[in-house]
Amino acid sequence: MSTPVVRYLDPQGAIRWGVVFAGAIAPLPQAYETTADFISNGGAAAARLMTAQQATTPLDAVTLLAPITGNQQFLCQGVNYASHVRESGLDPAQIPFNMFFTKASSSLTGPNADVKRPAHVRLLDYEIELGLVIGRPITNAVSVAPDRLHEWLAGVTIVNDVSARDVQLPQGQFYKGKSYRGFGPVGPYLLLLEPQEWLRWPQLHMRLAVNGQIRQDAYCDEMIYKPHQTLSEYSALQDLMPGDLIATGTPAGCAARAPGRLQMLAAKVLLSERKKWQIFVKRGGIDPAFLKPHDVMTLSIRTDDGALDLGEQCSKVVAA
Repeated sequence: MSTPVVRYLDPQGAIRWGVVFAGAIAPLPQAYETTADFISNGGAAAARLMTAQQATTPLDAVTLLAPITGNQQFLCQGVNYASHVRESGLDPAQIPFNMFFTKASSSLTGPNADVKRPAHVRLLDYEIELGLVIGRPITNAVSVAPDRLHEWLAGVTIVNDVSARDVQLPQGQFYKGKSYRGFGPVGPYLLLLEPQEWLRWPQLHMRLAVNGQIRQDAYCDEMIYKPHQTLSEYSALQDLMPGDLIATGTPAGCAARAPGRLQMLAAKVLLSERKKWQIFVKRGGIDPAFLKPHDVMTLSIRTDDGALDLGEQCSKVVAA
């Protein structure tokens, strides 16, 4: 069975790791400073042995922290869901490569933490994503088979890839537009999966709502580049260490949408690049789909039968 692990601040102010059982936490006896430490030095193994009888800490009595610590890499995929590609004005059949970028690890924040909108940002957007958590060192190029994910990954978690579209798109800078502090809510659970459970990742159902209105609703099987392909390609580029996080892209439903074909043609022929983006930002500023202070984002990822459940993330937008 999968094991829902949380990292949290207990009522005494100590950072702990534990396993969730029906609204209560079974605290692990040992402290782990980082996610890498938890995975590599016995924490994951100990978590699998915890029982409901050891769940003595009420879940609502603690502050949940991101299960991925700030020392870990925060790696990302872009344009990896067919529906999101189409709403961006592109053809999924014409995506010839797996798009990679990074977010600053300092953007990581807890699953219930407020998301601060910087004063200069007006087009604040959300992106629900499945996060893959590395389980062992990968220091050379490997070829990962689709049915062998358990050999390389420890578990999965929920990621909200918060984005300042009026920085990311006009400036062409994914890292800058997505890396403000607090732009990476993660958790609540680091869900440790058993080998056979990894085969069910395509059945994970992703939902994101803003103020109770569903904005994103899709299954992970819509990914264009699958986890085994992404791990294989990343391993040929760089080292991956236990606890590192890969956010695997988002489906349709983001606030930012592509303009219509006639608008695109007119912009290309008649407008300078600077003027085009000025119009984009101005129109976006009156679009109610973009996030405003006091908006509340609620995210969940689970299989429809509930056997795999990554918990629920809930973040409020506030003015910086």
